[in-house]
Amino acid sequence: MEISNYLKPEQIKLDLKGKTKRDVIIELSELLKSHPDVKDLKTFMDETFKREHFNTTGIGHEIGIPHARTDAVSDIVIAVGRNPDGIDFESLDGKPVKLVFLIGTPKSKHLSTYLSVLAHLTRLLDRESFRNQLLEAKSPQEIIDAFRKAEEA
Repeated sequence: MEISNYLKPEQIKLDLKGKTKRDVIIELSELLKSHPDVKDLKTFMDETFKREHFNTTGIGHEIGIPHARTDAVSDIVIAVGRNPDGIDFESLDGKPVKLVFLIGTPKSKHLSTYLSVLAHLTRLLDRESFRNQLLEAKSPQEIIDAFRKAEEA
């Protein structure tokens, strides 16, 4: 499960403006509104908010991974955002989130696919050097290239 296969420059925003978790999820959702695999953006956002209300997706290390398994998408979709100042995401470690990965996976895919995407992303982001590359990237393409390089290793 290569995360880099799902990343496109137009789905990456290096200067998130949102100041709250909700604002950032909306901002990242907007990057996906013209994605061919997003069938219903409002439902996708609603289900992401429901999931977020159930339990925080601020996993620590200044990372948030809001996500939903939903029929509002027909294949895996990912939007990436960065806010150098950090956003309160009610993270497990109490730190503000600087990197946000919004993920949608269809219910039609096996639960194992959904969990595999989350686990793979989490493993990559567990590496401090990789997180630093993402925080220092100057362009969306540099984010994609960092994922490709990490996934080749």
